[in-house]
Amino acid sequence: MSATSSSASASGARRTADRLPVADTRTVWREARRSLAGRWWQLAGVVTLLTGGAAAGVVSPLALGAVVDIVQSGRASGDPAAVWMLGGWMAASILLAALLGAAGVIGASRLIEVALADLRERMVDTAFRLPQSRVEVAGTGDLISRAGDDVAVVAEAIPSVVPALAGSFFTIAVTLVGMAVIDPWYAVVLLVVVPVHALAVRGYLRHAPQVYAGERAAVADRAHHLLDSLRGLESVRAYGLAPAHIVRIARVSWAVAGWTMRARAIQNVFFARLNLAELLGMGGLLVVGFVLVSNGSGSIGGTTAAMLLFLRLFGPINELLFVVDELQSALASLGRIVGVITCAPQRRPSRVESAASAGTVRLTGVAHSYIEGHDVLSDIHFELSPGETVAVVGASGAGKSTLAALVAGVHEPTEGSVEQECSVVLVTQEVHVFDATLRANLTVARADATDEAVVDALARVGATPLVSRLASGLDEPLGSSGTTLTPAEAQQLALARVLLADPELVILDEATAEGGSRDADRLDRAAAEVGRGRTVLIVAHRLSQAATADRVILMHDGRIHEQGSHAELVAAGGGYARLWRAWSREGEA
Repeated sequence: MSATSSSASASGARRTADRLPVADTRTVWREARRSLAGRWWQLAGVVTLLTGGAAAGVVSPLALGAVVDIVQSGRASGDPAAVWMLGGWMAASILLAALLGAAGVIGASRLIEVALADLRERMVDTAFRLPQSRVEVAGTGDLISRAGDDVAVVAEAIPSVVPALAGSFFTIAVTLVGMAVIDPWYAVVLLVVVPVHALAVRGYLRHAPQVYAGERAAVADRAHHLLDSLRGLESVRAYGLAPAHIVRIARVSWAVAGWTMRARAIQNVFFARLNLAELLGMGGLLVVGFVLVSNGSGSIGGTTAAMLLFLRLFGPINELLFVVDELQSALASLGRIVGVITCAPQRRPSRVESAASAGTVRLTGVAHSYIEGHDVLSDIHFELSPGETVAVVGASGAGKSTLAALVAGVHEPTEGSVEQECSVVLVTQEVHVFDATLRANLTVARADATDEAVVDALARVGATPLVSRLASGLDEPLGSSGTTLTPAEAQQLALARVLLADPELVILDEATAEGGSRDADRLDRAAAEVGRGRTVLIVAHRLSQAATADRVILMHDGRIHEQGSHAELVAAGGGYARLWRAWSREGEA
């Protein structure tokens, strides 16, 4: 193996290991039972309905077998009431089996839907509590696909898989008992046929998934070439490329045909094996019936009833086998969903509460790395005192945002400790406007906030003009389906949320960076209002913010390079002083 391929293989293995876990079957069933906790009486009711429906379905074949025995014995003319009574039992049992079976399937589907909803809610809850670094390493696409695609796969499988599993299982079990009641030898014949069904399913699952995947890929390839030719039709004609395109389309079309024929061949073999099982079962029952009737230990009516019971199994067994592939896909998706649930957020002992005053944060010997062996922060020691405003400055990549995320609790240090005893709100330059009203966008920070409190928060961050320009005021829909806010207005919205949340520590990670020079002063005033009376950590993109802070920290290569007041650092003539002079000259220009 070449060095390149070895590296690619190692990279692929590392990427797979970084993903969120996939739960094994035992864990999936354990979590499913947990989701059904408190609903066992509903489950018992479903089992009772399905068992009753399956049992009622056995009555009709048994009654018809009894009619055959009556007719065969010549008692039909002498006792017509018995025949009519059996006919009534047959009609009543068919109706009862249909009603109980339908109620059982509906109940089972509802129960599974409720359990799936609980699993989905627990997955989302766990995902929100996972460390952001864990999600980033796994890739947000992995989490999104589990919350979207995998949940959709399970939800789509329920309407077909649940009825097949629920109805078929109880029908097969009760029918087997019914055949054993007629004569144990009939039940033995049924058991002998089971291995043939097992081999049919095993062979189908060994080849079908790969063939279906190949067929879908070939169809996509054909669509690509067709669209390519049609979109470039004028160029194809102008340059005489039609023959080459026709040959290419014919080739990919034959590829689709080839995959389709392979899929049909696999299906035909599968159906042939199922038909073989049916043939062996029917033949076995006839032989056993002939032997039993010949030696006087059985009757023609009993053989008829056994045959009808076996024929009654064709539908449930085939339905069960047809959903095997869909069931496998649903179980695989469930494993991915439950894998998130069991991926418990790991809170390291490095973040501890202290007896310090509210608003105090202390970092001791803190280091952090996103990739093992590559520290983004190293040997960080500093303390935020209650009511203090500290500005963090430095070049891009110096570790400013990572430091802010550590203080906020978004990331955990790989070394050292973070002590804090305060409520925290982090505001970054990536502001999200929810697809909801202006009021709902603000009350996410405090659900019980009154309209007066909301309006006051908007006024304090200078967003009164925003409310005035919205036709419906606080009831105006925002987001993708409503009014679009300017970057400055979106940042004012985020700052107003902070006022409503009323935290003890506010972290502003370039929270006013997207406002543009025209709105810079207005947003700086809003940020100052938000920080009034609170402990504030600012990741500053403009040095004017640093100049008004109580203390300035200059970051360089993941370390604290300088710290002190603005005046002290300028007078020292170090790295911060050079940044300040350069920024001042740029402002004058």
